[in-house]
Amino acid sequence: MLDIWSWISDLPTSVEWAESDSSHTFELASSGASYDSNPTRSIQLRAECTTGSNIDTLVTFSVCLHGFNNQYHPKKTIWVSDTCSLSSDKPYLPLLLQLLREIISRSPTAHDSTCPRSQLQTLKPDPFSWIMDSHSPESFSTFFDLVFVTRLFWLCACDSPTEVGSLYFKSLLAPNLEALLCKQAPALRTFLITVGVDVELCFMRTVGYMLAKWCILREVGVGLQTLTSSPSQNLGFSYATEACGFWVLKAYAPVMGMRTTRSVNLNQKNQFPALETRDSVLKYALAHQQLEAVVQVEYSVGFYDGFIQVTARVDNLRFHAVNLGFNKNDDVDYAEEKYFPSRVRVLVGPEVGANYVNGLSLGRSTDNGEREVKTQRITKGSFAKSKVPKVKTAARVSTRMRKRNWRWDQDAEGNAAVFDAVLCDNMTGHEVATWNPAIGEQSDGLRKRYTGANRPFTKTGSLVLSGDEYGDAVGWRLNREMEGSVLKWRIGGKVWLSYWPNEVNSSYFETRCVEWCDEVDLPLIMGKLSV
Repeated sequence: MLDIWSWISDLPTSVEWAESDSSHTFELASSGASYDSNPTRSIQLRAECTTGSNIDTLVTFSVCLHGFNNQYHPKKTIWVSDTCSLSSDKPYLPLLLQLLREIISRSPTAHDSTCPRSQLQTLKPDPFSWIMDSHSPESFSTFFDLVFVTRLFWLCACDSPTEVGSLYFKSLLAPNLEALLCKQAPALRTFLITVGVDVELCFMRTVGYMLAKWCILREVGVGLQTLTSSPSQNLGFSYATEACGFWVLKAYAPVMGMRTTRSVNLNQKNQFPALETRDSVLKYALAHQQLEAVVQVEYSVGFYDGFIQVTARVDNLRFHAVNLGFNKNDDVDYAEEKYFPSRVRVLVGPEVGANYVNGLSLGRSTDNGEREVKTQRITKGSFAKSKVPKVKTAARVSTRMRKRNWRWDQDAEGNAAVFDAVLCDNMTGHEVATWNPAIGEQSDGLRKRYTGANRPFTKTGSLVLSGDEYGDAVGWRLNREMEGSVLKWRIGGKVWLSYWPNEVNSSYFETRCVEWCDEVDLPLIMGKLSV
């Protein structure tokens, strides 16, 4: 198990280091046993004492490659840190800040991003000093390891020979992937909340790009399949917060790390021919995408005689599959081809096993249809024996049919409220997330889906759903005895992403799914967000 921070924390003090005057080495990754014809290859982290004042000891860290070929034998330094002063209260805080600044500076931009990376590299030390003080060494160690491994991604996978990148993915990232993305790492959650949304996006897009490259390697082979999570296990990260009357869930997942539910290969198997070269290039371009989700639910608490009323309604849902790894002005093939949300399921409710909820009241499943039927009735009449009509009347009633792309519903799962939005092809009526086309069948209902007045998505491919589209609020009645408590409430999301051809002619289609669930606080305190 990787534990870089513990190794750094156990380095000698200034007095001990001055007396020993030696360097210390931590092996990050190794190719295994050494043979004469194939010497051991390793990626190492070295800490060395450097010259300082008489009362100060300075430490410099470096990343070295060992034993890869004659050019790099016996070792090659590929990165050197700024100096860290051991006389400081937090001697290795500058190392953390340097790693984060360099990650932000190399962060892949989304195709439509306006995130000013150059303005985000000035990180103030105080928030990070607080993060180090407010978390256990074990929790902070996991966060620091993720930061260091993410910085190593650019060094080893992008700026070094292919043998170095292979060792990085196989022996460093793969064995530690599950631990690095573990939800029981509150320091990462605190970091994302503290640094603000712009730095958060830069950091998580770098992590997403790293995971996307890993998933591509896993799919094409190169001996990496058995060294990572099962393909059915979702990769990504989510966290939830409570503030200002909102429950907010933020989540990230590389598209290739999501579970496949529909596919040209999965469902038709041998009925489809192998993908053409064009489709393979398309699939490779689509693999460099990440789902970014924000689920925002507004809540309030009312105190009445004999019960407490908790009310919640969807305020805003935002989902975007961003293209990572190139600039918006670059001439890139398939830049307009991307996954899109085809179904969204949001769950809000008390923790599992809660016995203090006496009832759940839902709103309505919204009626999305609009109808205008055009009919015409003509009445003719005449006077006396005339054969020519003297009176003629007509009445017209019109009804217009309007097809909507999205269908919104409310449902219940135990004491949890479920908000469901399903995308339908307005030409065929098929639900996109569950559609399985026949051989050669294509639908034009969602082509050019990012243009036109009636498009179901924004121009950039995002999906934004507001509370008025989800119908009425939902409510729970709780025992009055719960007043003064701070309960744990669940907020979760399940998102289906689909790909149908947009600007290109292709037989490739796919639907993937990811699910998150986190806990937030529900304070039942008079005067705090009560009505």
